[in-house]
Amino acid sequence: MPTIFARIISREIPAHIVAEDENYLAFLDINPLVEGHTLVIPKKEVDYIFDLDDETLAGLNVFAKKVAKGIESVVECERIGVTVIGLEVPHAHVHLIPINNVDDMNFGRMKLSPTKEELAEMAEKIKSALN
Repeated sequence: MPTIFARIISREIPAHIVAEDENYLAFLDINPLVEGHTLVIPKKEVDYIFDLDDETLAGLNVFAKKVAKGIESVVECERIGVTVIGLEVPHAHVHLIPINNVDDMNFGRMKLSPTKEELAEMAEKIKSALN
């Protein structure tokens, strides 16, 4: 059975996509820790990030850097935090999280519940910043 991320890649289920190329996809987390929390994934279906081949892993990081710069330009923050947990969905992914302090990356705290409209607006802002 395909993962939720594979279903987003195939457009089987919707997502608030902020960037895409032939190998990678970035979209907003629907239950973010903070506004602008974005997931970056390879389109290649691999569960564990360190099982990615070197070229795909390097490309994922370069793509994430581009997306992070876009987020940083539209969300007021000290910097963009990067984390890989890898337990939530069995598809390699990177969390890009606008942060002002270390607690902004605490996955144990309550997550936000933005509306579809709020997510769409944020996705549009980040997309515009990337163009």
